[in-house]
Amino acid sequence: MLEFSMMLVEETLVPTAALPIAELKAHLRLGSGFTEDSLQSDVLESFLRAAIAAVEGRTGKVLIERSLTYGVSAWHRADRQILPVAPVNAIESVTLVDRLGEEAQVAPSVYRLVPDSMSPRLCPVGHVLPSIPPQGRADIRFLAGYGPEWGDCPADLRQAVLLLAAHYYEYRDETALGGGCMPFGVTSLIARYRPLRLGAGQ
Repeated sequence: MLEFSMMLVEETLVPTAALPIAELKAHLRLGSGFTEDSLQSDVLESFLRAAIAAVEGRTGKVLIERSLTYGVSAWHRADRQILPVAPVNAIESVTLVDRLGEEAQVAPSVYRLVPDSMSPRLCPVGHVLPSIPPQGRADIRFLAGYGPEWGDCPADLRQAVLLLAAHYYEYRDETALGGGCMPFGVTSLIARYRPLRLGAGQ
């Protein structure tokens, strides 16, 4: 039986300018003395990044556009590779890497993106995807996210992030909270975005 492995790597970070720091300050009703405090802004930025990561982890949705690389040691199927997050806007490159680390770029003319709100896919233009070298992998670099601006994200997901970031801020000195703690308001807002688990054959 072949051993299968996969890894998702974030290649670019969400720019600070795209984070809703001002909206979070308004949500928290921070006084004017705090709104000019750069230290306070750094703290709020860290909570926003943590909240975005948590919401993305629960939903499988990339909220703000950035590049990611998905490495797989074998294709999901010969005629498709399901990508682990959505929405995916473009395939930037596909690279085959052999066991010695030698890389070979796959021509864009032989693959295509099939967009899907839940399970976007890399598919061949012909019948099958190119063969992955034995003990090697394929690295799929793609651009994912609702858009480059905070306002491109759906309103309910934006609200979920603000609620969760505010929760982190309000309980920042609390050490007894479990790692998976998420307020009910947040879970209800993100519920319809949660990925469906229909089995390995899907």
